Parts: sequence; structure tokens; C-alpha cells
Amino acid sequence: MESLKSNGYTYITYEAEISRRSPTAFIFIVDQSGSMLDKMSSGKTKAEFVADILNRTLSDLIVRCRKSDGVRDFFDVGVIGYGGGGISNGFSGQHSSQIMHPISAIEQSPIRVEDRKRKMDDGAGGIIEANIKFAVWFEAEASGGTPMRAALTRAAEELVAWCDAHPDSYPPTVLHVTDGESTDGDPEEIASYLRQVHTNDGEALMFNLHVSAFATEKISFPAGESTLPDAYAKQLFRMSSQLPAHLVQYAQEKGHNVGIESRGFILNAEAPEIVDFFDIGTRASQLR
Repeated sequence: MESLKSNGYTYITYEAEISRRSPTAFIFIVDQSGSMLDKMSSGKTKAEFVADILNRTLSDLIVRCRKSDGVRDFFDVGVIGYGGGGISNGFSGQHSSQIMHPISAIEQSPIRVEDRKRKMDDGAGGIIEANIKFAVWFEAEASGGTPMRAALTRAAEELVAWCDAHPDSYPPTVLHVTDGESTDGDPEEIASYLRQVHTNDGEALMFNLHVSAFATEKISFPAGESTLPDAYAKQLFRMSSQLPAHLVQYAQEKGHNVGIESRGFILNAEAPEIVDFFDIGTRASQLR
């Protein structure tokens, strides 16, 4: 059991139950700079691959909230993109007027639903290719610079408003995906402020993912800076939150070597690490 002091009082952290009356929130911040056009080993650009994983994650969040009476609003979700066009709402159409939306509203209005093929276990030791429906809410884009500081500032503003409206909820989580260095100033100060935004159940959690186009050494959820190769990686590590106990346990169950000092940071991520990043980062406490 953890406790946190802020403004002279102490409270228990990351233990609030999540319900329709007391939801939690996820904000995805996605680098859409020109370098995201680089191709990964799969043949897709980094922008395309991240968009696919984000859309899959949104589908997974919807499934977690689907009950016999429909999709319950356990989660509020927002997506912020940043690149050559500045800061943008990752959702378009009817969701473009504001950043945060209840998960039921997301479920009702994808941009489109595509027919795709997915390789699956046939249950007898073989692999079959199955047709699936794939909902798309977030489009891959890539151009221009990397205004990371501005994107984090916008996210912090959204978090303050959300926490003010949900003071007793499980704290919000920010999942930031980038492949390059900030081009609009040092983002570390803003990230520090963002992580201090809190509900009565704890401070906001921030996860940072570095997306690589190459199969270089991968580092997942490190506990310190000593193994990191450069100042930029160390900065992203410092910008990341320490994993709460329930996320340490979940990451361990997925095979990651993590402990109580580990932070929500992955370096040189490829497909498996990106999938795990979103899955672990969106595992809040119990729904009811």
C-alpha cells in the first residue's frame, strides 16, 4: 500500500475502484513529425504502425468496458498529435471539438471499419489467416518538426481540468510515443509538472515510448539511467513515472524484468514492445 503527500495531507495512491461514477482517463500523445515516415522492420512506417496499435488499444479498452447493458463509461480517452502542423486533436469528425471523450462515444463512431487479415493459431499447432473487422479512429500522419513541449503542455491542461472534475478517481495516465528530440524547447519541466497533477488517489502517470526503425538494443522499464545510451534517452527516463505496484505485477506477468524502482519507459521499441507498452500502460485498477 502506497501513500502520497501533497499540500500538507497524505492519501493512499492507485487504489480507487473504477466505475461509471468514478472513471479514469487515458491521454495518448503521438509524435507525428516527419521522421515517423521511416519504415520499421515490418515494412510499415513508424506512423502507420503506431496508428494501428493505438486503434487496437482503443478497441481493447472498449472490450474491457462492454457489459450486458452496453459499453460502460469506465474510461475517458483523448489523443493529442504533434508534428509539422503543430498540436492537433487525434480524433476527427464529431470528436474533434474537444480532446477528452467517454469510451462509449468513441465506440459509437469510428472513422471507418476496415476488413483486414490476421494470422491466428488454428488450435492444432498451425497458423491460419482469418478475416477480421478493424475499427479506425486515429489516422497515421507524419510531417515537419517535433513540438513536444507544446504537446505536453496541452496534455497537462487537459489533466488539470479532468482531475478537478474527478477528484476521487484513479489518476489519469499519459502514454507518449516519440521517435525524436523535441524541437520547441526542453520538455522535462512540463513533464514534471504533468506528473504532479493529481486526484485524491495519486499523481498522474506518464509513460514514454521511443519508437525505433531499427532492431537495436531494447531497454524496457529500467530502474535507473546507467544503462541508457545518451542524454535524450536519459531525459525521457526522467520524464517517466515510477510504476505503481499493480503495474509492476502485471509487467512481471508479461515477462518483463521490473521492480519497484522501474519506470514507464521503453527505448528502441519494436512491435512486441510497442504492444506491451500500450497494454501495460492502460491496465488501471479494478473495474466495477
